[in-house]
Amino acid sequence: MDRTLIILKPDAVQRGLSGEIIRRFEARGLKIAAMKMMQVSRELAEEHYAEHRGKGFYEGLVSYITSGPVIVMALEGKNVTAVTRHTIGATNPLQADVGTIRGDLAIEIGRNLVHGSDKPETAERELALWFSDSDFAPFERAGDNWLYE
Repeated sequence: MDRTLIILKPDAVQRGLSGEIIRRFEARGLKIAAMKMMQVSRELAEEHYAEHRGKGFYEGLVSYITSGPVIVMALEGKNVTAVTRHTIGATNPLQADVGTIRGDLAIEIGRNLVHGSDKPETAERELALWFSDSDFAPFERAGDNWLYE
């Protein structure tokens, strides 16, 4: 199975939306392979957002992701990165479809609740930043045969 990274940002945690957001991913059939709540260090935030270094919004991204606790998850499933991106919705919540996390629960780009890896290659890099091999708890779900052909 493929894996991808999801971060429930400080606004999701502070607004008490963590359970609802996690429920939506699980309802889609995605499996939580690893999960932890943490306070993000500036160093980790800078490494995570390295591709945006030098852009006008970079400092705001780093400051915001370090402003409060986050929940970080590794999700597994077929085409998991595409599935999570569709479930999350457009970066700008005002352009996100109703039924998506951002379309239903967010209003502004700067407080859009969730980060999700944008492609499998990015997911691989991001997962290595946030998790070690010992963080994963491999298990078989009894219902997976009802999700995939």
